[in-house]
Amino acid sequence: MPAQDSWPTVDDLLREESELMLPALTEKVAYDLGRRATDAAWDEGLTVVVGIWRGEHQLFHAALPGSTQDNDEWLQRKGRTVRRFEHSSLYMGQLCRDANTTLSEKFLLPTSEYAAHGGAVPLRVDGAGFVGWMGVSGLPQLDDHKFVARILRKHLGATIQ
Repeated sequence: MPAQDSWPTVDDLLREESELMLPALTEKVAYDLGRRATDAAWDEGLTVVVGIWRGEHQLFHAALPGSTQDNDEWLQRKGRTVRRFEHSSLYMGQLCRDANTTLSEKFLLPTSEYAAHGGAVPLRVDGAGFVGWMGVSGLPQLDDHKFVARILRKHLGATIQ
């Protein structure tokens, strides 16, 4: 990924998505990912919600102190974007920014249901493709996205060893 404060390009985000391929997405994998994310958020004092879905089935949810129902609503809106386009919510936001438009204008989607803001990332399984998504809400959108990507990278590093 690019420098800390710079926005990634759509090419950066596509490359990242291809690197974050899981070997499987079982209930145990979702729990391990969710626990890893929740532990990191606790340690860093982050006021976020964490969610993991496989298809329409929510496999993990945690709301840390200071998070609100609004964070859950944002998470759902970002997740709908990932489910619809099978790309990260940040990717879809950047795609629209690059075209000088919004998700609502480009795809005629209601902003009450969809959000092209960072924080929800597609979960792909090697050999199966897109199977679900993981998201965080409560930080600025780029930080939400980077947090999820970092957790997925740590999980993949632990899985490979």
